[in-house]
Amino acid sequence: MTLTARLDRLPLSRPHYLLLLIGGLGYTFDGMDGAVVAFLMPAVKGAFALDNGQLGVVAAASPFGFLFGAIIAGYLGDRIGRKKVMMYSLIVYAVASLVAALAGNFEVFLIARIITGVGGGAESAIIAPFLAEFVPSKRRGWFIGALAGFFSFGFIGAALIGRFIVPAMPEGWRWAQVITFLPILMVLWWRRSVPESPRFLFNAGDLQGAERVVALFEQSVRKATKAELPPVDERLVVEPETEKFSMVKALAFLWGPKMWRTTAVTWLIWFVITFAYYGFFSWIPTLLVAKGLTVTKSFEFSLIIYLAQIPGYFSAAWVNEKLDRKYTIAIYMVGSAISAFWLSQMSDPGLITVAGVSLSFFLNGTYAGVYAYTPEVFPTWLRATGTGLSSSFGRIGSISAPLIIGVFTSQWGFAGVFGMTTAILAIGVICTLLFAVRTAGRSLEEITVTEVLETQRG
Repeated sequence: MTLTARLDRLPLSRPHYLLLLIGGLGYTFDGMDGAVVAFLMPAVKGAFALDNGQLGVVAAASPFGFLFGAIIAGYLGDRIGRKKVMMYSLIVYAVASLVAALAGNFEVFLIARIITGVGGGAESAIIAPFLAEFVPSKRRGWFIGALAGFFSFGFIGAALIGRFIVPAMPEGWRWAQVITFLPILMVLWWRRSVPESPRFLFNAGDLQGAERVVALFEQSVRKATKAELPPVDERLVVEPETEKFSMVKALAFLWGPKMWRTTAVTWLIWFVITFAYYGFFSWIPTLLVAKGLTVTKSFEFSLIIYLAQIPGYFSAAWVNEKLDRKYTIAIYMVGSAISAFWLSQMSDPGLITVAGVSLSFFLNGTYAGVYAYTPEVFPTWLRATGTGLSSSFGRIGSISAPLIIGVFTSQWGFAGVFGMTTAILAIGVICTLLFAVRTAGRSLEEITVTEVLETQRG
């Protein structure tokens, strides 16, 4: 069988772009939910009479849920299928958003926000590895980078909600979460339109199912392009191994002699970028208010900062193909570190916003590289689990960053907080350049075989 080679030789066409839209909408609403909490915090603080410590817990609630959601989704994605996990996680996320909107006290609101994070984290962890298994190797870096770019639309949507819904009425923060419940309608579409990953089906032993998905996908591409498909390149036809595993076995493999370096570097990259990202975006409206802006004006400044995400993601998606994912990550981390240091030196709200725009551009560009890189470096039988665990480890950064900033802003000041962010990003750049593997233009199976050999030689 040559299933993977058949998928790799297909030109990007309408069926691929439909998958991009489907996965992208999932990321849009994940991004919206993750970002909207920053705009709910001032209103929630008043509604439940919270102190700054409790407010920091609110900011960390969704990332805390993300941590467990990513672990669960990765493991189940490799055991029961990518498609099922995508749909179930969307349902969990949407229903919990509605519960948070109706919460009558702080405790219910907090628990609902954690569960919302579980659903969002599960969806976030499964979509990229799922789509990566359909995309030809030559375009995978751009495709998954562009997929991650849909997060930016969610952040902009959250900023618009924060600007026009939250302050418009006393219960605006509740209506904001009702809006994030609406994506539950997408489950009906996904159920009919999304195929299961043929690579997953093959590893699960369903050879007929895998063949059927690939054949239908080839037929759709042929119809979309109105041309005969390219011949299969059989010089490197490497089929995935069928594996049955427990979480203990998965961790033993990831940290065993074949994969430990790849795992360590990937986890570190996720921690660094997620710490910087959530430390910045969770608190930027509150920090702007502390600098003298009104709540409404801070939301407007935040919207400008969020708009910078779009060129950040999509420029990095382009760089993914031109250089390599590891160099995309390093370049955009350097830009993030410079921007964070610049931000730490600013005191004027206008200049803070300009520096924030720069930081937003580079942080999100880094994510475009990270989301493309991560699914590529793990074998098919462990791809979703490896991606989920990497993302989950990154969530430790997203949990700790808002708490550290909430607790220590009064001691370290604005400059100290973002100076620390600069140092953390610099560590990420060095490790990425020294230890990350090259993935551009290589099949998923080739990457796995090569990195194992390199680790054993090292």
